[in-house]
Amino acid sequence: MTETNKPAGRQTFFLDGREIDIRDGETIFRAARRNDIRLPHLCYINKPGYRADGNCRVCMVEIEGERVLAPSCLRKPTPGMKVRTDTGRARNARRMVAELLLADQPPLEKAHDPRTELTGIFRRLKLEPGRFEPRPPPASDRSHPAMAVNLDACIHCNLCVRACREVQVNDVIGMAGRGHTQKIVFDFDDPMGASTCVACGECVQACPTGALMPATHVDENQVYANEPDREVNSVCPYCGVGCQLTYNIKDDKLVSVTGRAGPANENRLCVKGRFGFDYVSNPQRLTTPMVRKDGVGKRADDLVDPANPFTHFRPATWEEAMERAAKGLVKIRDRDGPRALAGFGSAKGSNEEAYLFQKLVRTGFGSNNVDHCTRLCHASSVAALLEGVGSAAVTATFNECKNSDVIIVIGANPAENHPVAATFFKQAAKRGAKLIVMDPRGQALSRHAWQMLQFKNGTDVAMLNGMLNVIIEEKLYDQQYVQTYTEDFDKLAQSVKPFTPEEMAPICGIEPDVLRKVARTFARAESAIIFWGMGVSQHTHGTDNARCLIALSLICGQIGRPGTGLHPLRGQNNVQGASDAGLIPMFFPDYKSVENAETRAKYEAAWGVTLDPQRGKTVVEIMDAVHNDEIKGMYIMGENPAMSDPDLNHARGALAHLEHLVVQDIFLTETCSYADVILPASAWPEKDGTVTNTNRQVQMGRKALPLPGEARQDLWIIQDLAQRIGCKWNYTHVSEVFTEMASMMPALDNITWDRVEREDHVTYPVDGPDVPGRDVVFEQGFPRPGGFAKLVATKYTAPDEVPDADYPFILTTGRQLEHWHTGAMTRRASVLDALEPGPVAGLSRGTISKLGIKPGDLVRVWTRRGVVELSARQDDGIPDGVVFIPFAYVEAAANLLTNPALDPFGKIPEFKYCAARVERATEIPREAAE
Repeated sequence: MTETNKPAGRQTFFLDGREIDIRDGETIFRAARRNDIRLPHLCYINKPGYRADGNCRVCMVEIEGERVLAPSCLRKPTPGMKVRTDTGRARNARRMVAELLLADQPPLEKAHDPRTELTGIFRRLKLEPGRFEPRPPPASDRSHPAMAVNLDACIHCNLCVRACREVQVNDVIGMAGRGHTQKIVFDFDDPMGASTCVACGECVQACPTGALMPATHVDENQVYANEPDREVNSVCPYCGVGCQLTYNIKDDKLVSVTGRAGPANENRLCVKGRFGFDYVSNPQRLTTPMVRKDGVGKRADDLVDPANPFTHFRPATWEEAMERAAKGLVKIRDRDGPRALAGFGSAKGSNEEAYLFQKLVRTGFGSNNVDHCTRLCHASSVAALLEGVGSAAVTATFNECKNSDVIIVIGANPAENHPVAATFFKQAAKRGAKLIVMDPRGQALSRHAWQMLQFKNGTDVAMLNGMLNVIIEEKLYDQQYVQTYTEDFDKLAQSVKPFTPEEMAPICGIEPDVLRKVARTFARAESAIIFWGMGVSQHTHGTDNARCLIALSLICGQIGRPGTGLHPLRGQNNVQGASDAGLIPMFFPDYKSVENAETRAKYEAAWGVTLDPQRGKTVVEIMDAVHNDEIKGMYIMGENPAMSDPDLNHARGALAHLEHLVVQDIFLTETCSYADVILPASAWPEKDGTVTNTNRQVQMGRKALPLPGEARQDLWIIQDLAQRIGCKWNYTHVSEVFTEMASMMPALDNITWDRVEREDHVTYPVDGPDVPGRDVVFEQGFPRPGGFAKLVATKYTAPDEVPDADYPFILTTGRQLEHWHTGAMTRRASVLDALEPGPVAGLSRGTISKLGIKPGDLVRVWTRRGVVELSARQDDGIPDGVVFIPFAYVEAAANLLTNPALDPFGKIPEFKYCAARVERATEIPREAAE
């Protein structure tokens, strides 16, 4: 095409004699790939978060009129530029670089990974070693349980540095030395296993040479092993981020996991998602049904050894187990009424399982006594969001922080609990967004913060109302937005008048000037977004905490636009989907009230039964009802209340008191200790189904592995039990359940099973069968009467139980990076358990000194409900007078200590605050001495 007949505005350049369009931002390398010209690459990968570096020099091209060759991964074409990839000079340069690299590589027959880009270049060029003298090979480093470091294959491409520093933003890997001594180092040239590496594995996924490898892919001689024979795409089963991934499988065994380009993770994973999967083949997997032995009773303090369940149980056939499970439930229902039964479903299963489980309880048991772990994590957030904006889901995906200039993260530790989401926050801070971290504990994310507000435990409402006071008194709020889209502003304004920063500072511990600065910054932001976690929700005032955050966002007009919104970071992988599907006692699917006669009539018509018009009991209320002999039988699928409930002595006593308990799980959990029937179920990689992440993204999980032994699919178990108690169900495939569920849930309009299977994810709400879902919602009002959001005034109230002379410490609990929930899965994952093998109590340097102990010494932690012993760990992020205990360890179960007092609205226990005392474990316990 000549210059005269070129379309107007079109700019071109010439590549190997062909006229090529110039596309905005595209490099010569990408233009070549687009036109099927393959240039080698080592220091560049075309994935989100990665920039080209141009240091490996294997993609060099010749540009007419230029003296030196140019790296195609960095250079962008200009109009009329003439580029040649096929000249002798360019080919020879690329070949010479490859040959020099080959000289320092281990022999191909002993390669750490023969599938890499580097070995592919060697093969395509048919290179042979021997022409150049090799350097002395560095020693291998196998100090890390998950990753093998073999720097004899390292070419200093710096991809691992960029992966660590710029993509995951952990800044552990760097370059040290000069000339021939230059090398990749971890921290200050520490062994990888002794460094601050968080084992996200991004460096392993980025490495183009095999210098960094999953340990499962090399043998003891560091030679490549366990080559996968197939791959299956799925979703991570851990946190609510919902990372897409690929299982790499050999001989029906899961060998390794790689990240995929999902909307929530953009190829990234964390240590759990990448290295926490061999729990599926743990020897303690339940593989056959079991029933309690005749004459073996139940006691609250009698936990069964999961490695030897036959002290309490005997194997059974599926027919015997299912018949016994059903008869026990039917006997109680028919004798004592439907409300004498209850069910706990799982946020670790699929949407379809959650839907069927709540349907079974409502139509088979006959009551609304159904709940799951949302009651223990974000129930107060859900209550506040439904009240304030008419929807329990997030108003914007966490990816929207890329469009924010102010980001608040409060009561959350995403670097440990949502590590991949945290990468987006850290990247936003690097590009200049003001990251404000608010938390009583110091945390890794604060290193990236513009402002860290380490307020006193339990004083969220005081601090947040202080900010609201500044914004309203200084008229920084968005008056037009408030008038157009909210109600009860005057009540809020009147309520926060006494909450001046000067009055709140002594309560919350944040100086008035700091409160004012942060409030003004948030109010004046062009686009601001708020994220929160269980540090906000797990309080008796958790709903009030969330109400304050909703008010902050609403009065500043920070909702309904790119980069704005309210986002409670959901805990488990499907807690959003399980809640959406109705696995809660006061709502049918899609948060429709069970007490609304019109709604109930719709479900009665669809399900063909009369439904209970009374809302059911929540998790803790169910345990109280068991003690009161109101509830006598339970069906528990994939939940572990014997570890997750507050005041475990009370909860375990309730489980032991049950007349009939059916437990469906993949391991003999602590809850199984009290079961009458145990049903071996399917792990996440062994099933098909959808899950919904914290971003409202419905994603497809796919079966990758066969079931072990006699274990069966959860959906099969639920349906078989339903049929035996009188439900006439006949689902033949999981897609049929999804279709029925979607028909009952307007939120899933335009989302079909086929669409999710085809696209891997669909974000709800979605306006048409062929259009993408909406990342940001509520652009033009809210799903409430009149389209108005409701502003709710709050008052500061102290936690239910505060320190005193006998219990002078504050106990707070939470998760760790390596372990999830009650540890049922992660403590049976070899890498995760190796990284964090035992329980610890996080204490400040000052507290450790005051106790006269050293880090690693045993301490005893008491509350009014119990006592545990565990090792002290120095944590300078924890204030003096506070002790932090993770709740994944049965040998020092934190929830033996926690307070069961409930938030009056969300019915969530106060896990984050109770009075405690801490002492050296060598001392005689005070009660024992008395």
